[in-house]
Amino acid sequence: MTHDGTTAGAGSGPGGTPPGPSPVQPDPTVDPVFSAEDSAPMADQSVSSPPSTPADPAFSGQPVTPAATPVAPVGAVDPVFAEPTTPAPTAAPSIMDDGDPGPGEPPAPSDVTLPPELAGAARTLFGDRLDLAAGYAELLATEGVVRGLIGPRETPRIWERHLLNCAAMAERIPEGASVIDVGSGAGLPGLVLAIARPDLTVTLVEPLARRTAFLVEAVEQLGLTRAVRVFRGRAEEAAAGTRDTPPLSADIVTARAVAALDRLAAWCLPLAVAGGRLVALKGASAAEEIAEHGAAVARLGGGEPELHRCGVGVIDPPATVVEVVRERVIGPARKKGPKRSRGGRRRGGRDRDR
Repeated sequence: MTHDGTTAGAGSGPGGTPPGPSPVQPDPTVDPVFSAEDSAPMADQSVSSPPSTPADPAFSGQPVTPAATPVAPVGAVDPVFAEPTTPAPTAAPSIMDDGDPGPGEPPAPSDVTLPPELAGAARTLFGDRLDLAAGYAELLATEGVVRGLIGPRETPRIWERHLLNCAAMAERIPEGASVIDVGSGAGLPGLVLAIARPDLTVTLVEPLARRTAFLVEAVEQLGLTRAVRVFRGRAEEAAAGTRDTPPLSADIVTARAVAALDRLAAWCLPLAVAGGRLVALKGASAAEEIAEHGAAVARLGGGEPELHRCGVGVIDPPATVVEVVRERVIGPARKKGPKRSRGGRRRGGRDRDR
């Protein structure tokens, strides 16, 4: 189902939200205590698939409050983060780079200056937090390049290709919603949404240590510690929880350049509350993905995927977003037990008639 231009009447800027379902609060019976450990090594991976090496997920950084004080789930209280205890190692550029990695030197600040032709769109999308967005753009173009989180050839188009596209997604998110950003990488779109929409509470889910280290430092430097937190782990681990970490859930689950729609729904829908939504930033093949994977999404408990154009009249071309409502909660598949004979005895067991 395609909705072109349906959001043109939505409010723009930091407070602008479209008409839609009011945020659904997480299960109040959950009483979580998050682990602040971040010592398990993680295997590298591309953003298109989950890591192959399992690790204990944990929230990155040490809280500035006493260790015995529990941290509540998304949307309940404002989380506080500290800088990581060890610097992140420099690594090769991610798949966001479409060319040779080149030298690991950060670009000059002029490379990430907001182009004059995009200034109007940036003011519309970021409002009075435009300076904060500019600070994040500089972080991406410097530390992000040095640490291999973004390709050096992406720096001249950080605003056009990354920041403005992600900020346009904000019009599909209700006011005051909790957001989980899956495969956050360098913070796209999660950190951009937190900058453009100060009313949101955002959890960045990322399995790689070097990326979570960058995210924690960026959150600290941008002054977003009261609205953003970083969870080191895979989407499946965040949804299932561990002995130290309860299952995470949110009103909205976002993703960008992570996987095809069927796999994306399998990872993201379990993180959405019942009636919550997956909001995925997609490319030109979005309509084809909907046609190909609509049945798989339904089997995972999702409604009919919808195609939306965000930022109509603000950015050109508009951002393409696919939305899926979690209509049904699908539990894990039950393991099959041993078959029984008509007499009620297990076949092949000790009580088998001889």
